[in-house]
Amino acid sequence: MTRLIGIDVGTTAVKAVLIDESGNRLADFARSHTMRRPEPQAAEQDPADWMQSVLDALGEFAAGHDLSDLVGIGICSQVNTHVFVDDEGAPLRPAITWQDGRPAPDAAKIDARVSGEQKEDWFGGPVPIDASNALARIAFIARTEPEAFAKTRHVLLPKDYCVLQLTCEVASDPVAAVGLTNRSGYVAPLLDLVPNAADMLPPLFGFTHIAGHVRQGLPCAGAPVVVGAMDAWGGMFGVGVVEDGDAMLQSGTSEIPGIVSSTVNPTPGVVLFPEYEGIIMHAAPTQAGGASVAWFANLIGQTPAGVSGLAANSKPSLAIPLFLPHLQGERAPIWDARSRGVFARIDGRAGAPEMARAVLEGVALSDHWAFGALQASAGINLEVANIGGGGAQSDVWSQIKADALGFALRRVSVRDSAALGAAILAGVGCGAMSSLTEAVQQLIQFDRVFEPDTKHRAYYDDKFGKYQELYESLKPFNESYVL
Repeated sequence: MTRLIGIDVGTTAVKAVLIDESGNRLADFARSHTMRRPEPQAAEQDPADWMQSVLDALGEFAAGHDLSDLVGIGICSQVNTHVFVDDEGAPLRPAITWQDGRPAPDAAKIDARVSGEQKEDWFGGPVPIDASNALARIAFIARTEPEAFAKTRHVLLPKDYCVLQLTCEVASDPVAAVGLTNRSGYVAPLLDLVPNAADMLPPLFGFTHIAGHVRQGLPCAGAPVVVGAMDAWGGMFGVGVVEDGDAMLQSGTSEIPGIVSSTVNPTPGVVLFPEYEGIIMHAAPTQAGGASVAWFANLIGQTPAGVSGLAANSKPSLAIPLFLPHLQGERAPIWDARSRGVFARIDGRAGAPEMARAVLEGVALSDHWAFGALQASAGINLEVANIGGGGAQSDVWSQIKADALGFALRRVSVRDSAALGAAILAGVGCGAMSSLTEAVQQLIQFDRVFEPDTKHRAYYDDKFGKYQELYESLKPFNESYVL
């Protein structure tokens, strides 16, 4: 029996899965880690927490199973999260996560030096250079922490940091370096705008390239480790999206809507990834999907599942407030780091069920906005998208999203789609599977389809218009605050 391990270093947890060549899950691992917010706009994590979980996952799998037939290990991770390491690969400071907005002024200065024509030439569309871009992070650390910057040898994504710790090899992929690369690799004129950036960024290889082998003394020593992919792409494969016209909604800490399409209509707010093996992904990641639910759950002393349970006790009506889930700004399609969350039109009818439903609806409306831009970018009118991730486990929320979006959502049966996608990449890279398409079609199964309820169409269309209007009306107010 051939075995594969997939690992996802996510925003809230490290998840891992041990599967066989038929996709049967033999073992699982999950452990949460902490997000630290030491100052306004900051969002940092300790890379040692990720690595300890990765090692513990491998150790548990090795202790509980005969891994003599382990073919390979794949790692996916959150991206636009950056680890600054020294010559020995040791972190020089906490990782700056994708939620961190402090580099926004540095990003604005870089973005102002890049014309729309250059972005069109480099990326095929108006890709924003925002606070999460690696160049903004490098400029931010150079400006605010010159001692750490002077010792920096590499700036790595979480998956690349973990691969380095496992194999002593430095490697990344061109898709995870979104906003820095095109079909030819790094965009040299862009990197030249930030001193030393070109020397700090890792070399690029394909997802399935074997970066190295687990070093002696660690669990699973000798096993090959592939370069892996960003969580959005790992999750894309893990929810069964691989061919032209396929669409996805990955529901995790953030929402990651995406469409695979060879048609490209440059659209503001959409992230257009470099082509990879014929796959062109149009993506529109938002800022706070599951994060909004987790925030509200903590506020009222509930679990996220409890929030969904409360929401199930309410129905679409004027008693449901309007919620903007911009708890720390918003990404696609508006890319506004200054926007903030708000509940609007609360009246005496709004109890806990109505407030809970407002949060779920607010995230669904953010998906609606993102998918509107995506469909324009990809030249596709969607009838169905595959949905996966922790948020997709809520039937109530999945139905709300289908109703708000106006198209069906087909849910995959495996919760940890990015970890499964990482295992798929390991299988292809190590020869257990012949191609990504074959592997995805062989391993992905679905458990339910959520069809949109047509009687709620007018309700959500009206609410989406008010959602956009509320955001626009609050822009001057939010911009009056100094970040």
